[in-house]
Formats: sequence, structure tokens, C-alpha cells
Amino acid sequence: MAKPIGAAADRPLSPHLQIWRWTPTMAASILHRATGLALYAGAALLAGWFAALAIGPKVFSPAADFLASPFGLVILFGFAWSLFFHSLNGLRHLYWDSGRGLRPKTALMTSWLVFAASLIGAAALFAPILIGWS
Repeated sequence: MAKPIGAAADRPLSPHLQIWRWTPTMAASILHRATGLALYAGAALLAGWFAALAIGPKVFSPAADFLASPFGLVILFGFAWSLFFHSLNGLRHLYWDSGRGLRPKTALMTSWLVFAASLIGAAALFAPILIGWS
């Protein structure tokens, strides 16, 4: 006898999120998607900055002031970190596509490496700004 539409199936359900243990590899996978979205927003911000530059000083001055503010610097740092993280994690995925680096220990190590290298890269890019070099 056929089950009515909407009736529960006689098969196991996927595990709920509460039973999953968070790992750096899982976080890197989720952040790879999130940084991809952040890069879209950052590209729109960068396009707006270039448009303000093209329009003239009357429009560019407030845009430059906003990006030079502490909040603007946080946004720019986030964009830079997203770019570093997404690029490095994309290289990690490319390495995986070759069939290497898929063992759990290696995947864990490379995920930590991507986190560390992206933070170091973004910090190195912003160090001159933060300590006043121009």
C-alpha cells in the first residue's frame, strides 16, 4: 500500500547539526563560501570607490574619508583577509583535486595553515597603514 503524500519515509534521517563536532576543516569549507560572498561585496565597494574617483573630488572625498575611518579600515581588512583566505583555500582545493592531501591529518594541517597564512598576509598588507607608513 502506498504512503500518503507527506508521510515520513522509512529511512534514516541526516544527523542534526547538534551532533557534529566542529573542525577546522569544516570551518574552512564554510568560510570558503562566506569569503566568496564577501569578495562580491568587496568588489562592489571597490567599484564604487573607483566610480567616486572618476566622478571627481566632491564625491571621492567622502568615500575616501569613510574608507580611512576605523570602520572603513575594518571593512578593508576584512576584504583583504577574505581575498587571502579564499585564494589560499582555493589552492588547497586545487591540490585536493589532484588526489593529494585528502587524508584527515593532512586536511586538518592545511586548513590551519590556510587560516594562519591568510591572517599573516592580511596583517602584512595592513601593517604599513596601521603604523602610519604611506
